[in-house]
Amino acid sequence: MTIQALIFDFDGLILNTEAPAFESWRMVFQAHGADLDLALWQANVGTIDWFDTVEHLQTLIGRPLDRAAVLAQRQAHKDALCIDLEVLPGVRELLDAATAAGLPLGLASSSDRAWIERWLQHHDLARYFGCVRTRDDVANPKPAPDLYLAAAAGLGVQPERCIALEDSSNGLRAALAAGMRCVVVPTAITSALDFSGAALRLSSLAELALPQLLERLAVAPADQPVPSTVA
Repeated sequence: MTIQALIFDFDGLILNTEAPAFESWRMVFQAHGADLDLALWQANVGTIDWFDTVEHLQTLIGRPLDRAAVLAQRQAHKDALCIDLEVLPGVRELLDAATAAGLPLGLASSSDRAWIERWLQHHDLARYFGCVRTRDDVANPKPAPDLYLAAAAGLGVQPERCIALEDSSNGLRAALAAGMRCVVVPTAITSALDFSGAALRLSSLAELALPQLLERLAVAPADQPVPSTVA
């Protein structure tokens, strides 16, 4: 089956905000004499509402906190850690190659739209995406399929003709539930998670150029034949 679109996750795939997301919370926990366990945090990567971090901190320290103040402190730490991040290796090259090949590009993220648009604009990436869907656009974020289905619909492409690109197991589950094949590129935060069902696992998007990526997936851009080297 030919591929007609690529749909990207954002956090951890385009920009490695996953490490700042964890480290910013850990800084807050440590300021209160507690620590945030990485293994506990990992299960929350790629989704929302599964884990109430403030409630967990209150449980650890045995007293209530001003939730708004804690969240503001954490956001300030996260912003400071993210401001100097560079787009991850291979991302721009893949976006350029897909655009040149006429492959529509979408983005599906469990983050809110303000966060996504802020960093897309900061890194001059918004121009690549024909459709951006965030948690503000759907009832159920990842691992539900809603975001990927919404992105595919926005591009006017059937889900089974899309390739999803992800860094988290929750994102992988969402893509598979939407009927898409999924390429996973784990970060240091997510590398130990279960990626069963992924069509391909890469160490970086720089590992394969677009033609080689499609060849490895045994697919080709719309209206182009699968390379003869693929059985």
